[in-house]
Amino acid sequence: MQTPEHYNVAAALAEMAVRNPYQPGIIFPAGRDAGGRAKTVQLSFAQLNAECDHYAHGLAQFGVGMGDRVLLMVRPGVELIAVVFALLRLGAVPVLIDPGMGRKALLQCIAEAEPTVLIGVPIVHALRRLFPKPFATVRRSAVVGGSAVNRALADITLERLRSPRTDPFPTAPTTTESEAAVAFTSGSTGIPKGVVYLHGMFQAQIALLRDAVGIQPGEVDLALLYIFALFNPALGVTTVIPDMDPTKSAAINPAHVVEAIQTYGVTNAFGSPTIWKRVAPYCVEHDIRLPSLKRVLMASAPVPPALIETMLTRILAPDADVNTPFGATEAMPLTFMSGREIVAETAALSDQGQGMCVGRPLPGIDVRVIRITDAAIPVWEDRLTLPPGEVGEIVVKGPVVTRTYLNRPEQTALAKIQDPDGGIWHRMGDVGYFDAQGRLWFCGRKAHRVMTRDEVLFPVPCETIFNHHPDVNRTALVGIGPRGRQRPVLVVEPRAGCMPASLLEKQKFTLELLALGVEYEHTRAIQDVLFYPDVFPTDVRHNAKIQREKLAVWAAHHHREALHGADMTICPSSKPEGLPPSVRIGDLFRALSVLLSVAISVLFLRRYLTDKGKGNE
Repeated sequence: MQTPEHYNVAAALAEMAVRNPYQPGIIFPAGRDAGGRAKTVQLSFAQLNAECDHYAHGLAQFGVGMGDRVLLMVRPGVELIAVVFALLRLGAVPVLIDPGMGRKALLQCIAEAEPTVLIGVPIVHALRRLFPKPFATVRRSAVVGGSAVNRALADITLERLRSPRTDPFPTAPTTTESEAAVAFTSGSTGIPKGVVYLHGMFQAQIALLRDAVGIQPGEVDLALLYIFALFNPALGVTTVIPDMDPTKSAAINPAHVVEAIQTYGVTNAFGSPTIWKRVAPYCVEHDIRLPSLKRVLMASAPVPPALIETMLTRILAPDADVNTPFGATEAMPLTFMSGREIVAETAALSDQGQGMCVGRPLPGIDVRVIRITDAAIPVWEDRLTLPPGEVGEIVVKGPVVTRTYLNRPEQTALAKIQDPDGGIWHRMGDVGYFDAQGRLWFCGRKAHRVMTRDEVLFPVPCETIFNHHPDVNRTALVGIGPRGRQRPVLVVEPRAGCMPASLLEKQKFTLELLALGVEYEHTRAIQDVLFYPDVFPTDVRHNAKIQREKLAVWAAHHHREALHGADMTICPSSKPEGLPPSVRIGDLFRALSVLLSVAISVLFLRRYLTDKGKGNE
């Protein structure tokens, strides 16, 4: 391991305040006027740095110091950004948790973080009174809001915590090995896990964004993921915070995103494909182009090549690009790829169910694909690596890779591999493969693979085939039964207005989907289709990662009813029934009859489509 060097990510803000004091540092929404136009709060780098100093002086006087973990649950705003930078400048460690994850998960994450200071909105302090145990390590507290009721909830208000002192606060002498922040994973496959970032990891991420991604000083970034507001001062970039609820990106108003881009000449935007699936159609419908955008970065879920093509041909300037970096909370960014290469070379292969290409590893990042196992791998061996073309688990090593989960020793043991030559390999929990050109292809989450008696099915290659149906919004492949004997089931979320209303419509929709599946070897085994009566459950942070575990439970509850021809769109019950321990002979014959009827219908449908195609030649 290299000798730690002095580094603090917050120092970049003070440097920008000297270098470009009047450049806008952050622009934040502040409601709308009577005409519906956006109102904003704008601080220059000098003003933002001054706010950081005010809070740093106040926090230090309050007793916050180097190494203190500070649970920060403040609504997005200028205060949040200023307090985060103040904590970093102090050498304290902000703990950032998505509040929308649910009470049980939230309380567990707070307990595992072991914060000594709490700064939050009143409801968090009320939660502390109701459930004191997870907050047992908290010694100091500050509440947002100055009412008498709020003041009774904490030691001090955030307003009073802001010191009137105007002298610069000295940056703490942290090193690249000092703890910088704790962020939690999205929890797409379970209770979110705390990820410990070091200042050196932030340093490495900033270097990749600058040197590999190409973000330059003077650019304007639309921070659809708020964490990038931490990196932008070090890049010399203005941050525009969009007018949106960060926990409901699927409901974002595309007009507000377009307004921000056009008003401030946004050059860079990083966000979930869920957001751009709303923005792109809006732009096409209203014939809007966004020539200021140099690059659009999409991550957190597979990006449909058709969305990339729409952005490139209908919305962005000819010299702009769409990039799909691969990464996770534990390690990002890892790979990079031009959207133009996707459209020209890999989109057709993705449409055939070969996965989603996410590009080549970035400089300094080592990416391998190893054999799939659910067991821990204590020590790295080169013989674990699989050859190109073979699907396995993706593992990564490099300066942006985090080393541990906070107070989760079992999860850390399962996710980390010690390299005898130094460093730690992180097991992404994703599966994929390398092609002959050295490009990484993503096939889904390891936990979401379906293991039948005969084969292993991966979600992304399978779902892509069925997503081609014009009435399908998205699909999810889930498995029913024990691993190694699972039955693959396709759960369908139809487009708005396309939910089949009658048994005949359901049968027709099902046959059309099965006809798509029989065209490809890897989807022929999928013979069961269920129609979900609502939008799929997704993660809170991105609204993009489908929670297939929940869908698998729902599918198991409804699969038996579907075999009997019952309503396949029944909402999940509050007391779900498990699958029967055994299947009666009558049930078996009825199931076989249904499957035989479906198979015969598929054959007739294929013949009809073939004859129709010949007749059109």
